[in-house]
Amino acid sequence: MRVINLGPDPSLAYRPEQADVKDKSEFRNFESGIFYDRVFNTYKLMHTHQTLDFVKKKHAEWVGCTHSRMTVMECIGCLDQLIDESDPDVDFPNSYHAFQTAEGIRREHPDKDWFQLVGLIHDIGKIMALWGEPQWAVAGDTFPVGCLFQNSIVFRDSTFSENPDDKNSSLNTECGIYERHCGLEKVFMSWGHDEYMYQVMKFNKCPIPEEGLYMIRFHSFYPWHTHGNYMHLCNDKDLKMLPWVKEFNKFDLYTKSPDLPDVEQLKPYYQSLIDKYCPGVLSW
Repeated sequence: MRVINLGPDPSLAYRPEQADVKDKSEFRNFESGIFYDRVFNTYKLMHTHQTLDFVKKKHAEWVGCTHSRMTVMECIGCLDQLIDESDPDVDFPNSYHAFQTAEGIRREHPDKDWFQLVGLIHDIGKIMALWGEPQWAVAGDTFPVGCLFQNSIVFRDSTFSENPDDKNSSLNTECGIYERHCGLEKVFMSWGHDEYMYQVMKFNKCPIPEEGLYMIRFHSFYPWHTHGNYMHLCNDKDLKMLPWVKEFNKFDLYTKSPDLPDVEQLKPYYQSLIDKYCPGVLSW
């Protein structure tokens, strides 16, 4: 086995003492802040256009993974060009957030390399925005379509007035088109990077544990994992996976910091995880 000398502990490239400068209560402020207008406008477009028909169209367009072929690290590099317009907390390229999240997980879960990898890749489905999708169909919190839009959805009261599904009597009941406790895997979520990246992992047969796949697929589903809504659609598997998604969320959210990691120093370690779980050139 070839041993790679990484030099000093790469986790020191991300300094956790700096991440604590911002109080946890200050994250996800959707009521004010310097990015408020940008964030609100992104969600307004999302909540106007994300309908059941739209989501089904996007599944047909993206799930076949025919858009590109590249390695995972190449995809992460592409996100140097992307700033998430739905995020009220940061205004730096999304590629840095990938390493921040992964390093936070590595510090607390050094024995779970698959978990660390999920931290690295969870957002890279946002590459759709660089291939022509508007950010309201890529980033931001997700929510089920085909049933009632619940009150815990960000900007629920002010952004859904022009969504036709909100006025459709067959779609705006508690269960809508779904059966009670059908399981989230049978629910159409608003289209975005979560579902797309999950589909990329499945298409390429990447051996990430089921817990990791749930983190990728539902990490933006805040109405569920943070506010406890949509439990009537969950089955036993969803409830078993929920603590894992919650555990992931604290790293996804609270590692965001303007103190950016030294990405080049960290790359060799994370390339080793990529080589183990999603090696070579993938279909996207």
